[in-house]
Amino acid sequence: MYRISELAEQVGLSRATLIYYEKIGLIKGRRQANGYRIYSDRDVQRLHLIQQLQAGGLTLKECQACLDAKVERQILLNRLHQLDEEIAQKQQSRQLLAALLGEGELTSWHEQVDKIAPDAHLDWLIKQGFDEKNALRLKWLSKDMNSHQAYMADFMHVFDTLDRWGPGSEAETLKALAQVPASPQTILELGCGKGIATTVLAQNSGAQITAVDNDEPALTRLMERANDAGVAERIATCCASMTDLPFEPESFDLIWAESCAYVMGTTNALKQWRNLLKQDGVLVISDLVWQTQTPDKEARAFWEKEYPDLVTAEERIQQATAAGYRVIDSFALSNQAWHAYYEPLEMRVNDLKAEMADSAALRDIQTELNIYHNYLGQYGYQMFVLQRSEKM
Repeated sequence: MYRISELAEQVGLSRATLIYYEKIGLIKGRRQANGYRIYSDRDVQRLHLIQQLQAGGLTLKECQACLDAKVERQILLNRLHQLDEEIAQKQQSRQLLAALLGEGELTSWHEQVDKIAPDAHLDWLIKQGFDEKNALRLKWLSKDMNSHQAYMADFMHVFDTLDRWGPGSEAETLKALAQVPASPQTILELGCGKGIATTVLAQNSGAQITAVDNDEPALTRLMERANDAGVAERIATCCASMTDLPFEPESFDLIWAESCAYVMGTTNALKQWRNLLKQDGVLVISDLVWQTQTPDKEARAFWEKEYPDLVTAEERIQQATAAGYRVIDSFALSNQAWHAYYEPLEMRVNDLKAEMADSAALRDIQTELNIYHNYLGQYGYQMFVLQRSEKM
């Protein structure tokens, strides 16, 4: 026979736990004349059985039901289903922790977080040690923290020798500029890259231009181009992130952003950049859009992964209107604008295939080239000329 403290020692439970079990009827001690309760070996065995049932995931109430009557199969099935769900969740948690430790890939996790909390995601990446430039690129390139440095080194190796980093042409830059209602005196160009559009803007306006990119070597190349064109005195460069621009509200007559708004999310860009425009100022952006409501499965799958925010031009116009703009003009970039970007890129990729045979970055670029060859026309770039409106 055992007193409650002795029983507790036998079964590895606390005295308080056994008192609670007594209270809810799981065990029943026999009270002696002196008021103390004593317990038998049957109580020890009953407690061991309860512990085994609990190890199967049953609650105390379910354990009691199993001890007092025939086991209900549905109780066990329900508990088994719940355990399966818990195991699946634990496995996901383990995979994430392993990936954060460098033992797996984080692509799907980054994609999910970036959809529901893009700004917090960017801030968190920076806290993990990525500078802002690479944190932004991580969001839309490899999306894998553990392989990102090698991936980005390969990616930049491909593009280092290329002047154009996105679809566009001088003719279509001029076409959009011609739609700006008044001659701008101050232009902010965002995502300027190596300055192809910058030079065109400087040669065809009298404006002072502030050219922003987060790649310092690209800005160096931009100024070389501007010097060659004789317009360098009207251009100032700024190495900064599009998401954290160091300018006062209502500072610019015109904001120019070709092929770059998607990096921070086009709807987010429309909202943030509007405040930098003067009254009746104009924003010109080019952005990827669907040109059909029924794209092929392969094209849709590719762009849903690479650019989840992809919509039609009509939907983008609705978003711009809701963000406080009046649409002055909108037109699709020509095939020549695509060729100007992809033909030099494809030549560069072909030149590097032997040298970079195992490069994930090169494989991803080749995949994009294949999508371009097979499906251009189902998607395309659209130029939007938008004037700030006071009606929100």
